[in-house]
Amino acid sequence: MEVKVNGESLCCAAGTSLLALLQARGLDPAVVVVERNAEIVPQADFAATLLCAGDALEIMHFVGGG
Repeated sequence: MEVKVNGESLCCAAGTSLLALLQARGLDPAVVVVERNAEIVPQADFAATLLCAGDALEIMHFVGGG
């Protein structure tokens, strides 16, 4: 199935969880915020959130500084 991640098309298997997608992309779920179809997904729900064809995801990283 196809989803959009930060505006780019990405193919993934049906039944892929948001957590699995983040891990496959080498992202630490503790330091990202994910918006799915214009709604923020709580980090506690990453593993239970199954992606659907056509989902639009925006993944944002926390950036430290000072």
